[in-house]
Amino acid sequence: MPADLEEKTDRYEGLLAEALEAATVAPPDGSPMADAAAECEEMARSYLEDGRHFREEDDPVNALASFSYGHAWLDAGARIGLFDVPDEGHLFTV
Repeated sequence: MPADLEEKTDRYEGLLAEALEAATVAPPDGSPMADAAAECEEMARSYLEDGRHFREEDDPVNALASFSYGHAWLDAGARIGLFDVPDEGHLFTV
């Protein structure tokens, strides 16, 4: 595997895992927006699992895509107010 692909896959896996830990649901429990946040978080976690599966299967391209898609779900959710996230740092574009 080329070094650039391996490094990016490592970086995006770590970014997604760290972002999942940092994001908290913003809307109150039981609200439709909280349900939407839970769905976004579930998608992000599923993409993290999928990416790890692809890595185990020696498929770094799909692993990187999965980690990127998972992070996009969280980042989009943060931008529309579904998640409270850190204002500073590298995890989110908010």
